[in-house]
Amino acid sequence: MDSDIKEEIPVHEEFILCCGVETQVLKCGPWTDLINDQSANRPKLLIFIITGNPGFSAFYVPFAKALYSSTKGQFPVWVISHAGHAMAPEGKKILTTSDDPNAQEIKDIYGLRGQVEHKLAFLRTHVPKEMKLVVIGHSIGCYISLQILKHGPELPIIRCFLLFPTIERMSESPNGKIATPLVCWFRYALYIPVYLLLKPWPVNIKSLMVRMCLRMMNLQSSSEFSLLNMLEPSCLVNVAYLASQEMMEVVKRDNETIREHLSKLTFYYGTKDAWCPKEYYEDMKRDFPEGDIRLCEKMMPHAFVLHFHREMAAMVAAWLKDDLSKVQH
Repeated sequence: MDSDIKEEIPVHEEFILCCGVETQVLKCGPWTDLINDQSANRPKLLIFIITGNPGFSAFYVPFAKALYSSTKGQFPVWVISHAGHAMAPEGKKILTTSDDPNAQEIKDIYGLRGQVEHKLAFLRTHVPKEMKLVVIGHSIGCYISLQILKHGPELPIIRCFLLFPTIERMSESPNGKIATPLVCWFRYALYIPVYLLLKPWPVNIKSLMVRMCLRMMNLQSSSEFSLLNMLEPSCLVNVAYLASQEMMEVVKRDNETIREHLSKLTFYYGTKDAWCPKEYYEDMKRDFPEGDIRLCEKMMPHAFVLHFHREMAAMVAAWLKDDLSKVQH
């Protein structure tokens, strides 16, 4: 099935300057420029995926393709990288727009608040104002999605899916207790070895190492989009920096925003998720009994995009069916 999806569904890669930072956007479907597309068959809705951390968009391509296929190819599905998590390959054109906010206007662009501003800026400058939006957040992408709802009230978001949501008490979670000292206290000690070890490697060696890593994870080694950012020191430093802010800042659940937008929200928790344990799900069900809050029955891991992208895409498409039927293509 993966091979069929790969052959049938076009995926267009762009590197754009968003908030002054190189940003990778992977676009499923034939529509690549929604702003300037004035044709009668321009879609009226965009499905927008916000990744977890690391924000390596290429890992989400199988999920995006499966979702595009499950929604019958009627609407574009886009995946955006986090600011600082992707670098354009040498010779790759970086697109710019006169409407792009200057990076200096956004404080701490690589931090958690900066990543929220980064996504808001993209939606405001690269998506038509009247185009309806379905936002899908994964992991820390769920926190960012809620912040978009809070700070972008003008955006016509009709649904928001929060998959394995890390939206509270991250440092108290089982994985958070391990990650917090590493990314908050010891990450500086890792910067110099990372730069000294990885920076001198030529591209072909990095490519070989990435393929080996993918094989070890039982993933396809031949990706149509580069995963070399996994071994790019500046990207890894930004990944660690964002993780440190997650541990410090994602503490209290934003009940006010959740309550205001509850009718648009679907939460999907894992049964054995060490980033957002089952008790977080139970607390959500208790606090929002009328909400669409679900517990995984398929034993999916937190990183579902690696091996369960088809199953997740099928579920999301089923949840979206009624909403999409109301949106004329």
